[in-house]
Amino acid sequence: MHDIIKELERRRAAAHKGGGDKRIEAQHARGKLTARERVEILLDEGSFEEFDTFVEHRSTDFGMENTRVPGDGVVTGWGTINGRLVYLFVKDFTVFGGSLSAAHAQKIVKVQDMALRNGAPVIGVFDAGGARIQEGVDALAGYGEVFARNVLSSGVIPQISVIMGPCAGGDVYSPAMTDFIFMVRDTSYMFVTGPDVVKTVTNEVVTPEDLGGAKVHTTKSSIADGAYENDVECLTQMRRLIDFLPSSNREKPPTWPSFQEIEKDDISLDTLIPPNPNKPYDMKELILKVADEGDFFEIQENFAKNIITGFGRIEGATVGFVANQPMVLAGVLDSDASRKAARFVRFCDCFGIPLVTFVDVPGFLPGTAQEYGGLIKHGAKLLFAFTEATVPKITCITRKAFGGAYDVMASKHMRADINYAWPTAQIAVMGAKGAVEIIFRADINDPEKIAERTKEYEERFLNPFVAAQRGYLDEVIMPHGTRRRIARGLRSLRNKRVEVPWKKHDNIPL
Repeated sequence: MHDIIKELERRRAAAHKGGGDKRIEAQHARGKLTARERVEILLDEGSFEEFDTFVEHRSTDFGMENTRVPGDGVVTGWGTINGRLVYLFVKDFTVFGGSLSAAHAQKIVKVQDMALRNGAPVIGVFDAGGARIQEGVDALAGYGEVFARNVLSSGVIPQISVIMGPCAGGDVYSPAMTDFIFMVRDTSYMFVTGPDVVKTVTNEVVTPEDLGGAKVHTTKSSIADGAYENDVECLTQMRRLIDFLPSSNREKPPTWPSFQEIEKDDISLDTLIPPNPNKPYDMKELILKVADEGDFFEIQENFAKNIITGFGRIEGATVGFVANQPMVLAGVLDSDASRKAARFVRFCDCFGIPLVTFVDVPGFLPGTAQEYGGLIKHGAKLLFAFTEATVPKITCITRKAFGGAYDVMASKHMRADINYAWPTAQIAVMGAKGAVEIIFRADINDPEKIAERTKEYEERFLNPFVAAQRGYLDEVIMPHGTRRRIARGLRSLRNKRVEVPWKKHDNIPL
């Protein structure tokens, strides 16, 4: 028995060493933590239960039978984050560059299956060079098994991908099918084909950072939902994100203690909207004053900044915020903003997270670039997402709600439950100047008549009362009471049930 225990300890120590001291030092030299160091930061202390510590690959081609390392380049298992169960797999770059073999894939698939059965989130940490070439089709089959679990788990359990090094080739498709992707600046990158292949095929000379670094994917491609300065900050923020999410679609979002009074009004909101309707203001100020303790986890902060998406809490319970941002492009909806918000709305609906929408939108962005880029279909994505969502939906129009964008932004017609407006709200087909120039085209050369007509149009339509008279708004509220009114509304919607026509699934305009 004693000999067996010693052998167990020896094997466990070998597995914990990964690729050995030299490769661990090289990992640290790149500014990156090892797989096991990442596990320690991500999970509650002492909570990690590892699976398949001693699994090795079974390849015998190209001399691979002589190079076997326990664990085979990925650390898998489960643990807790602030006491809540999560499953995880963490690629180990020190072992075969974290490349995926058949055995490596089986380890990942095991935790994916367990997470799905037990209703708990999966977190995947990527730091790897793609498929293990020596295994050929076995590696490709392994990827296929992982991808299939990503699809089956979608909308059932939260899936989070954290890119903390290279993520190339087949490795990129698993994160692409998860709910969120986060990266580390300067040390992580994602691309289907690397700089060498790009140069060979297209003659483009590009660095890994310019091809698929964190800046590219958080500002241009929208692949990543956020990026952080280093491994420690990134993993700490993942712990924070998990606190906002339910463990599965069978559970309600978590509730945490809240120490901010609901009944206390915030008078500063009464002066948030500038007197000049064309002057911008920061919509994030409203979100931070409505959310408990100003705690807001923004999603895709650096992409399509004209719309804001993210998680906060009201009375301790998670809500998803969607808001136009007048500070960027006047808060107009374009293709990127529509896709960004639609993706977020659908996630919230999957997992029973109520939606709070703040509206200040002058319309859709005009121009050939938008039309050629499919604005019609992209705008329809957001309309579709808000309409199909059956979670509690509360909308508040702060200022402009013009044209089709009024409909799209969770209007009463898109099955929103409670629709408020501030006294500063302007709800119309378009702004006064454009409307008057169309309606009174014959008077276009008479400045006095145009000015008179413009004033008449403003008094008739650029207010919330016409919509309120028709029941399209439930109430015109004072800005200072916004947090209280939303909180009370969410309380009234806790037991909301919606009947929808039977369907296998919808067909959102992708």
